[in-house]
Amino acid sequence: MTWFDESRLDDERALATIDQLLRSLAGSGARIRREAADAAEALQEAVRRAAETGRPRAVVAAGPDSRLLRAVLEPFCPVPFVAWPAPGLPGWAGSLDLVVVLAPTGSDPGEASAAAEAVRRGAQLVVAAPAGSLVAQHSEGRDSTLIPVESGDTLATAILMLTYLNSIGLGPEADADNVADALDDVATSCSPHQDISVNPGKILALSLADSLPVVWGGSVLAARAARRVAEGLRRASGRGAIAGDADDLLPVIEAARPRNVFDDPFAEEQAVARPVLVVLDDGATDEIMLGQRRSLTEAADARGVRVEVVEAGTNTEVGRYASLLLQGTYAAEYLRLGLVADE
Repeated sequence: MTWFDESRLDDERALATIDQLLRSLAGSGARIRREAADAAEALQEAVRRAAETGRPRAVVAAGPDSRLLRAVLEPFCPVPFVAWPAPGLPGWAGSLDLVVVLAPTGSDPGEASAAAEAVRRGAQLVVAAPAGSLVAQHSEGRDSTLIPVESGDTLATAILMLTYLNSIGLGPEADADNVADALDDVATSCSPHQDISVNPGKILALSLADSLPVVWGGSVLAARAARRVAEGLRRASGRGAIAGDADDLLPVIEAARPRNVFDDPFAEEQAVARPVLVVLDDGATDEIMLGQRRSLTEAADARGVRVEVVEAGTNTEVGRYASLLLQGTYAAEYLRLGLVADE
């Protein structure tokens, strides 16, 4: 059996065991700034080449991280956009199309396969990958541009590609400095040096310690952040955590038995984890989304289900996504730290 020891979240010796991990999270903003500065010349060259070839018929984002680009681009891209996480490319993709590949490590064979196929078909190809990597080697071609990366950070790599796509009129603004500032703000508020009474990451971890996290985000990007946060919570705790659309999550909340003040918290039937609704609020004001949120929170209130709201304090869509994801990641790591096994 495992239980949650909240004192570990402010214990220097316990925190020292995850010091390197927390330092990596705190450096998220710095990695974005560094990658953007190092790749500035390559980005300019990619934009220049795009101006010569003109607007593509369609954009294909290849590789496992293509879904993040899809979440950002689908509402804005003026040409058809396809996320292709499988190896290779769609059968129709060819010389009239733009293929972009996110390859933070450059070692994935599926990403290399997509890049090689784009070269073979004569498509415009822009790849963000480490120079000399497997993917970079398979990307060499007349119509190819390599944007070099070094950190292995998926978000930093995505920001470079989104900056490129914005520069050629195919995507929204993805200001690297704005995203980095948002991540720095999260790193400050969720720092291990901030005690549990004021640290949002530790507070959320404590709230989820003995519960089933039910994570919801209304917008496309917030929904993707919710899925990533739920994945992180599952990995950190070895327990269940779910994310999905409001219609999928509502039955889980409605199935929770209303709390009774006379319930014995140690009774066997109470051992089943109660849900906690975690709302990732990226400031979306769409009436449909607000209605879905209202349905979830009203159902939670009716059954005594706790509601935790994670807010993103920045003004760009990608920045809000990054802020929500990093806050959830901090909470997951603090949850991992606080869980201890009975000996």
